Amino acid sequence: MALTSRISLKGSEPAGPEDFLSTSLGVIFPDDVTNQHGDDEHSLIYASPYLPKPLHIELTEPVGDTERRLFSHYLWNSSLLLAELIERDTLGVLDADRDDSTKATTLGSGVSFDIRGKSIMELGAGTALPSMMAGLLGAERIAATDYPAAGVMKTLQENIARNIQPELSPEASQTTPKSSIVIRGHSWGDLAASDPFCESNRHAFDRVIAADCLWMPWQHENLHKSIDHFLKDDGDARCWIVAGFHTGREKMKDFFTEKALGQVGLKVERIWERDCDGQEREWSWDRDEDVTVRKRWLVVSELRRTERQA
Repeated sequence: MALTSRISLKGSEPAGPEDFLSTSLGVIFPDDVTNQHGDDEHSLIYASPYLPKPLHIELTEPVGDTERRLFSHYLWNSSLLLAELIERDTLGVLDADRDDSTKATTLGSGVSFDIRGKSIMELGAGTALPSMMAGLLGAERIAATDYPAAGVMKTLQENIARNIQPELSPEASQTTPKSSIVIRGHSWGDLAASDPFCESNRHAFDRVIAADCLWMPWQHENLHKSIDHFLKDDGDARCWIVAGFHTGREKMKDFFTEKALGQVGLKVERIWERDCDGQEREWSWDRDEDVTVRKRWLVVSELRRTERQA
């Protein structure tokens, strides 16, 4: 089952000529895949076979060019994949988008996305689908953060309030309680001691997660700083990164360099690529491929703390 099969539009049928063209692209270009979901006129329905009811996801209506350039008014395939990985390992189910012949050998073998009993922070949450999945499956505590724009925060708050509900969880008693969920505006790298949220949550989270946050190379250093600040300072802490290649591989390569991560005491534990049909291959930043092929693939990575020198 393809990664995008769980998502559908909620709203009126497309009516304009541009809409009809976009919906027919899969026929004209059978290898093309939609990697961003939603628009100004539609919200989204996310249906998992392991959840008792579908989730209803609203999208931010950006105000001005600054908010539009954040691209948080879409749901991206990286969020779909991270949510599925969390669901797969927390519930112990099989990959939904891999056939039986490929399930046994995966480049991500040994990496567990189980979130039960763990404190989770999402950076650049957007629609917050991975955070919502974590809240429905037993995370102890959740902090969903994104750029502190009013529209982004409002959508984030409403999506989480609507969807992290016991009746939407496979096991109601495992749902993260409202008292243990916070939504905050956070600009990466802005970690002033005068900010009570940053000060009280320094090294506070077992898992820091980020989906599709690598397309701005000028923000990599700030993203590293925020991961370092919020991730627990111990050997069990992990950061999970999933990102698409839709703006090119070159723009994300420096995020994963040993030098850049080492400056904040992090290193790559595992990194690989996975496409929308569940096929996997080794990570490479300089593959020569056209945009249609590139859109199908995502990088998946687990970061951890470097070992301290005695």
